[in-house]
Amino acid sequence: MTSDNPPGAAGLAALRPVLPSPLAEVADERFARRGLRLLLKRDDLIHPDLPGNKWRKLEPNLNAAAAAGRRTLLTFGGAYSNHLRATAAAGRLLGFATVGVVRGEELADRPLNPSLAQCAADGMELRFVDRGTYRRKTEPEVLARLAPEGTFVVPEGGSNAAAARGCTALGRELHGVADVVGVACGTGGTLAGLAAGLAGGQRAIGFPVLKGGFLGAEVERLQREAFGGRRGDWTLDERFHFGGYARSSAELEQFAEDFGDRHGVPVERVYVAKLLFGLTALAEAGAFPAGTNVVAVITGAPHTDAPYTSAPYGACSSR
Repeated sequence: MTSDNPPGAAGLAALRPVLPSPLAEVADERFARRGLRLLLKRDDLIHPDLPGNKWRKLEPNLNAAAAAGRRTLLTFGGAYSNHLRATAAAGRLLGFATVGVVRGEELADRPLNPSLAQCAADGMELRFVDRGTYRRKTEPEVLARLAPEGTFVVPEGGSNAAAARGCTALGRELHGVADVVGVACGTGGTLAGLAAGLAGGQRAIGFPVLKGGFLGAEVERLQREAFGGRRGDWTLDERFHFGGYARSSAELEQFAEDFGDRHGVPVERVYVAKLLFGLTALAEAGAFPAGTNVVAVITGAPHTDAPYTSAPYGACSSR
C-alpha cells in the first residue's frame, strides 16, 4: 500500500540512520605483529532494515523516484538477495509499492524461502523469471515487458551512477583515518563510490565474492557514469571468492567463527567473511607496510537463512 505522498529526503531522514556509521578498532595480533591497526567500519549498524551499503545505495535512488513522482520500485535479485529484502523494507517503511524480479522461474511453484517470505511480508510483489530472461533483463525490450511505464527501476544490487555517488560519503567518513580500506564487492557500486570519496594517499581494495574477472570493467563503467571517469586509487583482489557467490569452505567457516569469537562481531558469510579473510591473508603476507591503518567495511549482518555451499580453497586461487 502506498501513501498519498511519496517520500523525499524528509521521509528518509525520518528513518534516523546512524551516520556516519561507527568506526571501532579491534586488537588482532595477526595485524598487530606486522605493525598494523585494524579498524571496522560498522556500516551494518546504519539502520536495522536498510543496513550498510544498502542504505547508501538505495537512498539516492529512493529520492530520485520520489522526485520523479514514481510510486512503484522494481528491482532484481536471486532467491537470497539482500538487495531485494532491503528494497522491500524500504517500500514498507516509506510507502512505495515494490516489485522484485527473481531469478529462477522454477521457484514460483515452491514454498518461499525465509528471504523471499520476508520480501512478501513487506509487501513486495515477486515475479519469477527464467534464467535466460534474467540475463537479458537490461535489454530495452525485455525491461519494457518487466517494468510497466511509470515504474522506477533500480538495478540488481542497487548499483548505478546514483548509488556510486551515494557511496562517496563512505569514503569521506574515512578521511584522516584510513590508509587502506577493504570492501567486499558484488556489483561494484560501493567500491566505485568509496574510492571516489577517499582522499589523496588513501586506497581501496575490493574483494569480489563472485568469480569471473568481470568486475573491474563494471566499476570503471559506474565511475564513468557517476563521475565522468576513473576516480580514486582502487584495485581488486580476486583470489578470495571461494569458488563463487555463496560458496564457502571449511577454512572460511572456521575463520569467520574465530573472528566473531575474537572480536564479538558476528560475521556475515557471503560478503564480509571473504573480505576479512582476504585482508588478514594480505596482512600476514606482509602486503602492508608497518604503520598502516587498515579499515574493513562491514556491509551487512549475518542471515541465518542464507545458503552456503563448500568449495575447496584451491578454487579460490587466481586464474
